Amino acid sequence: MANYRSNKRKSNASGGNPEGEVVRVRTPRKENGEVLATVSSLLGANRVRLQCMDGVVRMGRIPGSKKKRMWVREGDIVIATPWEIQDEKADVIWKYTRPQVNWLEKKGYLK
Repeated sequence: MANYRSNKRKSNASGGNPEGEVVRVRTPRKENGEVLATVSSLLGANRVRLQCMDGVVRMGRIPGSKKKRMWVREGDIVIATPWEIQDEKADVIWKYTRPQVNWLEKKGYLK
């Protein structure tokens, strides 16, 4: 019973930060070739159409390690890593939540 109470005390009704304020946001790493992208359409079979911030429309692939953890919908903002061999394809490596997107807009990362 002691474990239940200690876990219950640590949990928060809002699911994290009590103020709802964004503390830390992952930004694209230019040295790794990462770019911000918007999901324009779902293609099926873990594939999405991405409108990247560098002006290129790419076919994005959600890797198997992130497939179950990251549910992507149209209009989501993601970080994509373009392939070295084919520039028109990319891997989706990160998905932003709504408060994180608001923070990115406020800081000028999204145009």
